[in-house]
Amino acid sequence: MNILTADSVTTLDERHCGTVVVAGSHGGIIAGLLAAQAGVHAVILNDAGVGKDAAGIASLALLEAIGMAAATVDRRSAPMGKAELSLASGVISHTNRPACASGVRPGDSCREAARKLCHAAAPHGQLPHFGESRFRLGSARGQPAIVGCDSVCLVRSSDAGKIMVIGSHAALHAADPQLALAVDACAAFFHDAGCLGETECIGRLPVLDRRGIPTAAIDHRTARIGDARSMWESGRISFLNESAVLAGWRRGMSIPEAIACSQAAAIFAEQRACA
Repeated sequence: MNILTADSVTTLDERHCGTVVVAGSHGGIIAGLLAAQAGVHAVILNDAGVGKDAAGIASLALLEAIGMAAATVDRRSAPMGKAELSLASGVISHTNRPACASGVRPGDSCREAARKLCHAAAPHGQLPHFGESRFRLGSARGQPAIVGCDSVCLVRSSDAGKIMVIGSHAALHAADPQLALAVDACAAFFHDAGCLGETECIGRLPVLDRRGIPTAAIDHRTARIGDARSMWESGRISFLNESAVLAGWRRGMSIPEAIACSQAAAIFAEQRACA
């Protein structure tokens, strides 16, 4: 059985069906859904620092329910969005029961675990239905619409000029600037996925700064990864780019506070006037 890598589960396709996939994505619910929908045999994801409500490993139980073996690597052993590094240096932090039955244990190297998962039982059963992963979070008078997306793959071309709250991690996939954000949003918020301060793990922020888009990452301890509503309701800013600083955003702010601050309100009103 083949072992393949993918920097993001959003890129999985027919080539990955029936293979063991090591992905650079977080281990949250939506990542597990995308892996299952792609028909992979087993998957290893990143625990994203585990975070609030253990959201960074929530896909393990989800995939266990359909008999799919799944595990996560420790965020401290491998960065987000870089599957080859996960395979090379990742250390397993959590497993579900099908993975454990295949002999995978916390502390295993990612490469060793992937080899063991080649012999895991095939998945079976149906995934449970989950609610809408894209939704309107609201807008203030004179402000752009605020849209929540649990994954960056749900961003649409019509989101240009809107404020985007996105449950995906703030790292660039394969360090490709073109993948930072598909539209010129008015502002954007991503999840820090347990960032330890490495610049590459918040790589979207400087790229979007060069496009003049205020962008912040939300602390993984304050909001669930892959959950835009959680980010909106309880998230607090941990990292921000220079455009966000100029908009008046500060570490520790909530997303509604950042959007409502006077500098940001003036910037957004000016952008709408020019649109």
